[in-house]
Amino acid sequence: MDTASSRRQESRLVDAFVDMADTLVADFDTAELLHRLTEYCVELLGVAEAGMLLADQRGSLQVLASSDERTELLELFQLQVNEGPCVDCFRTGRSVAVEDLAATPGRWPTFTPEALRVGYRSVHTVPLRLREQIIGALNLFGTAPGTLSEADQHVARALAETATIGILSERAIRHGEVLTEQLQTALNSRVIIEQAKGVLAHAGGVPIDETFAVLRDYGRARQTRLTDIAQQLVTGALAPEEVLDSTFGRRP
Repeated sequence: MDTASSRRQESRLVDAFVDMADTLVADFDTAELLHRLTEYCVELLGVAEAGMLLADQRGSLQVLASSDERTELLELFQLQVNEGPCVDCFRTGRSVAVEDLAATPGRWPTFTPEALRVGYRSVHTVPLRLREQIIGALNLFGTAPGTLSEADQHVARALAETATIGILSERAIRHGEVLTEQLQTALNSRVIIEQAKGVLAHAGGVPIDETFAVLRDYGRARQTRLTDIAQQLVTGALAPEEVLDSTFGRRP
């Protein structure tokens, strides 16, 4: 490779990592990120096509992106037959490389003939991993026998790991939002319960430290959530006298 071509390659490599790093500081679409990653792999690594599979919340692999339709269909086929380089890579957490699929027909007896039929002769698969967590795999297909150079393998791993960090960061943020919502709901419920305790204390002269037990017992007897009982009391949908005069008896 001449100097000018080498510089262009280096420049595009920098662009790719900057693009991947943007996921850490801005909102991004996971599908779009992974699609761009497959395109960068084809451009930078000299492979024919690339595909990306990601595990869902149940741990099942799903096709998320591919550089062309042919690759997507092959990836789907791989999942359907539960056999192939991406499946092995995800299960073991280790890269998988086959220099010539035609020379190893017995390794994946169902997948390999289909890969050869659509024109692929070699494959290199990199796990999407962060430490011990594996969330998917990146498949790199070649139309001729061969392997990735050590430098290209390093680039493939770096791109995959950068994308993994972005994806896991998004999941963490989403999880954090869920936790925040749950916490806020809990806080709101506590406010309503305290208000309901005040309603009971005022209406029936019940000591405030006994009102929670009254609410709880009333709700349990009717298999109704404590928060719902409290909400009904606060809004007037439920009369405090009904709670106080329930089967538990009016509190003094």
